[in-house]
Amino acid sequence: MSHFSIREYLYLAALFGIIFLLVFMSRSNRLHGENAIVADISVDLLLHERTDLEGLSNALLELGLDINKEELIWAGQTLGWRFFRPGRYEIEGSTSYSELLSKAARGMQDPARVTILPGTDIARLSRSLGNQMRADSSDFHQIFSDSSAIAVEFGLTGGGVFARMLPNTYEIYWTSSAEGAVRRVLREFNALVTERYQSEIESNSLSLDEILTLASIVEWEARFNDEKPRISGLYLNRLEQNMMLQADPTVAYALGERRRLLFEDYRFEHPYNTYLIQGLPPGPITNPDLSSIRAVLNPEEHEYLFMVATPEGTHHFSRTFQEHREASEIWRRWIREQHRIRDEQQSAGSN
Repeated sequence: MSHFSIREYLYLAALFGIIFLLVFMSRSNRLHGENAIVADISVDLLLHERTDLEGLSNALLELGLDINKEELIWAGQTLGWRFFRPGRYEIEGSTSYSELLSKAARGMQDPARVTILPGTDIARLSRSLGNQMRADSSDFHQIFSDSSAIAVEFGLTGGGVFARMLPNTYEIYWTSSAEGAVRRVLREFNALVTERYQSEIESNSLSLDEILTLASIVEWEARFNDEKPRISGLYLNRLEQNMMLQADPTVAYALGERRRLLFEDYRFEHPYNTYLIQGLPPGPITNPDLSSIRAVLNPEEHEYLFMVATPEGTHHFSRTFQEHREASEIWRRWIREQHRIRDEQQSAGSN
């Protein structure tokens, strides 16, 4: 039986200590090292439901990340993070196993940047929100109906809720319900419109819903923001003089398509066709942005009653119908010339 001296025992203890320290440091570095998961560009890890380590690993691989699947599973088991909550988790640059695993396990998701564009419609907005969040587009579409809980709660029509979907980019958790997301936007609308412009709204001859309806027409009509107050003033002049609004966007809305209108389109019977009905249409035709709402609250004061498009994408404004006829003829001649040029180019291309 061999005997070790005290010096040899100390030597072996030191050796085991060094080995243990190296193993510990290696494991710690693998668990907490910032280069365990590297994303050259920012990617979104979307977990639709409660996910285990296998599912998480597969989701990361599907994002194109170069990870060691076996090592990630080992890290999760070692750290005690075995299940992960639904959510959106941003991965950018370098991160450690411990950071990502603990973040997803605790459900500490990153808010999504949800964008609402101006000049859309209920169907397109519902699809857009459904694409940007976990909630289904049909859930959003239902909220914009007259019978939705939110519409009933606030005493609004579905169109009234939709008109308050103020165009902007919002930070909303990806797992939020459709109702939660819409309520978030409504709070923003109340802060930026209802509260900020309370005195202008209260002193206006139009109700807030009517203001939004007119703003939605201005939104559709104007290509440039600086024209919006003038367009708003024109429509208000027509309303004040009890003239039909005769707003082309309402005809396009009634037809369900955006295109150059034909003569027979103006005769299309529909409650939103302001060539056939008196006053404002029953509700908004799109969701107006803040500049369109401000244009209705603070319109340009003038005597214009007519307008026609120009080749530059702006409008020519007229005070009398005779001036309007002359401007309209200039516009029609330009349109005919564009058709002639197009036909010549098509003819030349076919030869």
